[in-house]
Amino acid sequence: MRLLFVGDIVGRSGRTALIHRLPALRARWRLDFVVVNGENAAGGFGITETICEEVLAAGADAITLGNHAFDQREALVFIERQPRLIRPANYPSGTPGRGANVFEAANGARVLVINLLGRVFMDALDDPFQRIEQELGACPLGIGCDAAIVDFHAEATSEKQAFGHFVDGRVSLTVGTHTHIPTADARVLSHGSGYITEVGMTGDYDSVIGMDKEEPLRRFTRRIPSARFEPAGGEATLCGVVVETGPDGLARRIAPVRIGGGLAPSEPHFWND
Repeated sequence: MRLLFVGDIVGRSGRTALIHRLPALRARWRLDFVVVNGENAAGGFGITETICEEVLAAGADAITLGNHAFDQREALVFIERQPRLIRPANYPSGTPGRGANVFEAANGARVLVINLLGRVFMDALDDPFQRIEQELGACPLGIGCDAAIVDFHAEATSEKQAFGHFVDGRVSLTVGTHTHIPTADARVLSHGSGYITEVGMTGDYDSVIGMDKEEPLRRFTRRIPSARFEPAGGEATLCGVVVETGPDGLARRIAPVRIGGGLAPSEPHFWND
């Protein structure tokens, strides 16, 4: 199975890049399933129903979120009627929406998508390690699903790496999101799970993690906020990671994706032959 995960869409620039490029990537790489993190899609903070529908119409099969999941208040309502929008599973019981769901891929396979928030330097939510045990116990790879993708939205690289090793051999792919700067460690772990510590954002990299540079610079140099953070509006780099799984649902090959914008390009050339 061929899977693509696209990192955090930031603002209009990121949305434009995704909507423009994803349909062609699905066709060229013959992708079976696509997950997109959309928690920064609406002005850098949260997601609206209109944007959610635009991302799905462009070719995403599921959208994951993060610590900005409910910054747009309408998300509290429409997430209940949109099963393809997944918020972190370790929010407290009673939070609107769902933290995991099983979807049908283009090839008919069953794909489990799980979203979790880390706790180091983040809001103290339920234990993500305990929560993933519950989710994988309810839908184990090879029994309840044919592939499993985890979006671990976290700040600390140590927590992300520990989590990746914790689920190694039990999921197809663990993707780190939230910090917006792609890491160079995309690999298949020792027990067969694909992994990357940080997939990067889909946004304008002539910025401070996707935001226009002026206000972050003022806050760092003067320590006084003077305006809202606004997403940078230049050409975005679409950042992601692709994985090819075998019959057991584990990863056989993995490669980073960087297309457009200011970062050095990277594509899975083993699919372009």
